[in-house]
Amino acid sequence: MFDFALPTQTSLRQAVTDAYRRDETEAVQDMLQRAQMSDEERQQAADTLARRLVTQVRASRTKASGVDALMHEFSLSSEEGVALMCLAEALLRIPDKATRNKLIADKLSDGNWKKHLNNSPSLFVNAAAWGLLITGKLTTQTSEQSLGAALNRLLGKGGEPLIRKGVDYAMRLLGKQFVTGQTIEEALQNGKEREKMGYRYSFDMLGEAAYTQADADRYYNDYVQAIHAIGKDAAGQGVYEGNGISVKLSAIHPRYSRAQHGRVMGELLPRLKELYLLGKKYNIGINIDAEEANRLELSLDLMEALVSDPDLAGYNGIGFVVQAYQKRCPFVIDYLIDLARRNNQKLMIRLVKGAYWDSEIKWAQVDGLNGYPVYTRKVHTDISYLACARKLLSAQDAVFPQFATHNAYTLAAIYQMGKGKDFEHQCLHGMGETLYDQVVGPQNLGRRVRIYAPVGTHETLLAYLVRRLLENGANSSFVSQIVDEKISIDQLIRSPFDTIAEQGIHLHAALPLPRDLYGKGRLNSQGFDLSNENVLQQLQQELNRAAAQQFQTASVVNGKSRPVGAGQQVRNPADHSDVVGSVSFADAALAQEAVAAAVAAQAEWNGTPAAERAACLRRFADLLERHAPALMMLAVREAGKTLNNAIAEVREAVDFCRYYADEAEHTLPQGSQGVGTIVAISPWNFPLAIFTGEVVAALAAGNTVVAKPAEQTSLIAGYAVSLMHEAGIPTSALQLVLGAGDVGAALTQDPRIGGVIFTGSTEVARLINQTLAKRDDSPVLIAETGGQNAMIVDSTALAEQVCADVLNSAFDSAGQRCSALRILCVQEDVADHMVKMIKGAMDELVVGNPIALDTDIGPVIDTEAQQNLLAHINRMKGIAKSYHEIRPSENVNPDNATFVAPIMFELNGLGELQREVFGPVLHVVRYPADGLDKLIDQINGKGYALTHGVHSRIDGTVEHIRSRIESGNVYVNRNIVGAVVGVQPFGGHGLSGTGPKAGGSFYLQRLSRLKEWTAPTLSKIGQVDEAALKRLETLLHGLPLPQSEKMAAAASLGQSRVRTLRKAESVLAGPTGERNVLSWHAPARVWLYGGSLAASFTALVSLASAGVQAVVLPDHPLAAYADRLDGLLAVTDKPEAAGISHVAALEPLPSARKQVLANRDGALVRILPSENGLDILQVFEEISCSINTTAAGGNASLMAMAD
Repeated sequence: MFDFALPTQTSLRQAVTDAYRRDETEAVQDMLQRAQMSDEERQQAADTLARRLVTQVRASRTKASGVDALMHEFSLSSEEGVALMCLAEALLRIPDKATRNKLIADKLSDGNWKKHLNNSPSLFVNAAAWGLLITGKLTTQTSEQSLGAALNRLLGKGGEPLIRKGVDYAMRLLGKQFVTGQTIEEALQNGKEREKMGYRYSFDMLGEAAYTQADADRYYNDYVQAIHAIGKDAAGQGVYEGNGISVKLSAIHPRYSRAQHGRVMGELLPRLKELYLLGKKYNIGINIDAEEANRLELSLDLMEALVSDPDLAGYNGIGFVVQAYQKRCPFVIDYLIDLARRNNQKLMIRLVKGAYWDSEIKWAQVDGLNGYPVYTRKVHTDISYLACARKLLSAQDAVFPQFATHNAYTLAAIYQMGKGKDFEHQCLHGMGETLYDQVVGPQNLGRRVRIYAPVGTHETLLAYLVRRLLENGANSSFVSQIVDEKISIDQLIRSPFDTIAEQGIHLHAALPLPRDLYGKGRLNSQGFDLSNENVLQQLQQELNRAAAQQFQTASVVNGKSRPVGAGQQVRNPADHSDVVGSVSFADAALAQEAVAAAVAAQAEWNGTPAAERAACLRRFADLLERHAPALMMLAVREAGKTLNNAIAEVREAVDFCRYYADEAEHTLPQGSQGVGTIVAISPWNFPLAIFTGEVVAALAAGNTVVAKPAEQTSLIAGYAVSLMHEAGIPTSALQLVLGAGDVGAALTQDPRIGGVIFTGSTEVARLINQTLAKRDDSPVLIAETGGQNAMIVDSTALAEQVCADVLNSAFDSAGQRCSALRILCVQEDVADHMVKMIKGAMDELVVGNPIALDTDIGPVIDTEAQQNLLAHINRMKGIAKSYHEIRPSENVNPDNATFVAPIMFELNGLGELQREVFGPVLHVVRYPADGLDKLIDQINGKGYALTHGVHSRIDGTVEHIRSRIESGNVYVNRNIVGAVVGVQPFGGHGLSGTGPKAGGSFYLQRLSRLKEWTAPTLSKIGQVDEAALKRLETLLHGLPLPQSEKMAAAASLGQSRVRTLRKAESVLAGPTGERNVLSWHAPARVWLYGGSLAASFTALVSLASAGVQAVVLPDHPLAAYADRLDGLLAVTDKPEAAGISHVAALEPLPSARKQVLANRDGALVRILPSENGLDILQVFEEISCSINTTAAGGNASLMAMAD
């Protein structure tokens, strides 16, 4: 059934796969032995040659063409470095003047440019610093006072455009530094002077990875033109003596990844062969550039095919780049040497250190993988480089080695190791020439040096430039250190062998292994690397073994399976002929029996110590990981999830268990009580993750549970419950009731339950709320409902990044996530380009059966969901300005499945979208640059507040949107789905739910009987509304209260200053390259019901200090003081209609009043029983904000960490 693993590999290829995430210590010990140099080599290399080279570079440094000095001057640990990078990259992409000026003002007014002036002997640096000093001053908010009227007039006459030109000029200067020419002809011409010195070039046609076939075709044609131009210019000099070219495979195929193996071999291979045949015709070299680790073995499959192709026999120009920072590097070299010998070919192998280090670290952490594919310390990479160099030099018959490094010690070591051997040195244009000018030519070391030389316009330069700036500016980089006179020559030429001898082999202290991301307390959930052939082989076997079983499930009461009536077949939504199993649904009588069983067990489970309950959860987490393949198989076949989504499903369930186990032990006060039996009703779209999250949270807090999963996904829920019981959760504490809405209604209507956790539609949440409102007590309701989620994209955003994030947010999981992107708002200046790219990228998506690895988008859950979506799509086709839809893949039978292919509508206005649409349907609106606030008002006007995305390089714009948008989860410069437990706690307010957030620190507290909640650890302390407290203090003096009550009320003023979340922040631990912050937002109005004058005053203090207006009835004790509390208190005889979000019930709210509240339209109003005082923490809305800090193209803070 599952068939995605490749046939068994040869032993050399198997060795490559086995080393993917090798233990770092073991790998470095191995490399150390292979790299060892003789005493003579070390003496010659380190002390003699490296010292000479560095001394010469330092002496000629003042002539250096700038960037060495520039990067050192603006060290990347500083905010200026980051501002400069963002600015460099964004300025050339922004078509409209207004946004460009805004970006300049935003980035340059904070940077402290002044201290860089005249600190450096290179003209280039000071020119940049002067320019930035001027712009920094002119665009600072305070400049009006400080610079006086004259400068203001100047600014008015043309200051901003003037500044823009200046910065633009600085960027172009920087561009020249790194780019040999805007066209290949210009580059060839510009290179002539250095060719005379003995340099050669490998040209690189700049460009991002292709997202669309049109992009790929354009880049491919660039390569073809370039090969013709280089070939004609070379005039038969040959592969080694002439110039060559480097090819980036992700630029010439839009889906260059392991999952699309079939397409890559069928489509990319023939095109690549055409390029090589052209190269063979001119006899020039073509190198395949190295890219991310997860593409390495795919590129080896392409190499195997090319090198063994008889049409390319006898051509020495096939080149390949290997990265020394990858643990697989030596094994890749073994394979390539063998490949060359088997085919009687000679390959060019370029050895580099590696350019994607920060990304590799982040992906491994995010995906919960077993270790990193790269070394965590630079010194380990340096050792690996020397070991791999030795290997290359010892295979002269099979390879022509090319050594690319900017490190003088490495260069000198290679020179010594390679005496009498055939090889060449390589460096990057604009970065290494000062060093290699000492090497090239007969008067120096007489070795040929090839310059890797980018060619392209300023627009295409930027991603490359940022990557280079990052590598160079990293404080541990040689290029940055060579110009720093404070670093001695001895330090600069220090051998990595000496460093290791002194420091030992250890992992980078600041980089935990991916599994230890959250510290020693909580393990990160285990992921699966779907680019690793070993993983794919094993996973395929286990999925097929699980799929061979027939699954029967029924309700479970007190540990016994309780079928009612005949079982119903469960069919795969992607293929109705695939029967996954059968399920027997309960009736109302069985539902009541399950509640009775859970209620009977409540006292005993509540009395079980928290540590013991937590241990059950952790054992269950371990069982989930052990049973992951079977659970993934059910997620794929029962719920229609892709393999990647199925992995995420299991991982989220595991994260919930470990997170809530910690919360139960550490956040809940000792001996805290649960609220009673909880009914947990979960949806089909996250049939394991949300099901598990609801159930284990209630159990962790000491409540017994009756779990009612969605009827569409009963099998996976049944499997999970059997594992929970196996983990030691008593069968009496957890009951499973299967069925449709009627069974859910029977459970929620049962007067014995203590509360309901519900995830699903806003309509059903309202019905449950109405049911519970009829009761005289206060059962808990946590409801997480839908969203009309938007993303705002301004003209500074990076189109490629927006494109990837939009596809992921709108169409992943076939759009069946409550967090999915429904409305994309693009600034009109860039909308044409962006929308065109998204359409092209949509056309590359594979809609098909998720048992295949190459499927991007699976089916929707059932016929009802499909019909609702098709009805919306047909309606919108009549209204929208235009639309773009794609087709499901050929091998899908639409009559036997419930597919809805992704579609994108361009609307005339937001008003055309009336309700939440739960599927792969995206709606696009354009907005003018000056229409941002109106747009935010329209989005807020929909009443939902779940997720929201922002793509912008302007910090001010991001802050402005964050401060005004109503949303529980905000995502900046990244996708808006896939919230991680404890890192991005998830949930919204308004029509999107009641809170608290799942995977956040208030969730278990809501499920416990607590007088007041505990706030999480704050990284920024809250601030009360002091003006409001001053007014209340004045009022208190005149209140007719006995002295003792006055004293208590006065104390509450002080207490409110300590206990507030207004303007507070908590930074949450997560992967590198992100900043995850939890903050709180007070609602506008709360109804203060009942209570004495003293109690009411104390509650008013809590509310007013948080910036909340209290609403009271005309007969309320505080109503008499309304004229002195303008803005802090409103009096009305209809508080239900006053826009309140909560009721602080200082005495029990009568059932009739509760029912009036429950029956009104709009958001659910939360009733806070406050007979013993109002706990202000329970009033705040939680806001999670996740910011991708690498949006400028790299992770500056990670790169700047010294090892």
